[in-house]
Amino acid sequence: MLEIKDLSVYFGVINALKGISLTVNEGEIVTLIGANGAGKTTTLRTISGLEKPTTGTILLEGKDITATSAKDRVKMGISHVPEGRRVFASMTVLENLELGAYLRRDKKEIAKDLQMVYEHFPILHTRRKQAAGTLSGGEQQMLAIGRALMSRPRILLLDEPSMGLAPLLVQEIFNIISNINNNGTTVLLVEQNASMALRIAHRAYVMETGSIVLSGTGADLMQSEDIKKAYLGG
Repeated sequence: MLEIKDLSVYFGVINALKGISLTVNEGEIVTLIGANGAGKTTTLRTISGLEKPTTGTILLEGKDITATSAKDRVKMGISHVPEGRRVFASMTVLENLELGAYLRRDKKEIAKDLQMVYEHFPILHTRRKQAAGTLSGGEQQMLAIGRALMSRPRILLLDEPSMGLAPLLVQEIFNIISNINNNGTTVLLVEQNASMALRIAHRAYVMETGSIVLSGTGADLMQSEDIKKAYLGG
């Protein structure tokens, strides 16, 4: 579904991505793990059109979208949940969710998807008239994911969905990501919690200082001694 070929990104003289290549097949959960500053967030931002690559190609279902605008990438089925949630604090939960469907005109289908989001996140239905800024961190993360789902994405880009959450909520968020994937949405996940990410991922890539240094199935990387030492506390 998604293919990145030889992607490089510079911020001034800083080479943030150094010719990386990766693929995400339809129906997969693929995760990127690595230390802070490895280039994981930049990779997602470049895929969604928020950063411009210096070199390289981004293909969505074989179509070159490297020069396509971020807005048009949403229309094509790429939806991005950014690091730090970024909900619109003064708007209600429902208004945030409706904003996720701003490019759509199919009102009946939008209403159906709104119910689907409430099924994934019942607390959002309970809080639908509340200002998003009054939600807890975990509820805001659920809202950010729900808002992205309202665009009916083919592929969902998730950046650090467990950041700052209590362990019980982390488990709940990862269960929901698995359910979203089981319902047909492909997922590219960036996550500091490598153990949880590898547990649900079909495949994974390990990034260090702008390069991909290792790849394999989630299960294989969980068993790797190098990965255990570097990322799994073993």
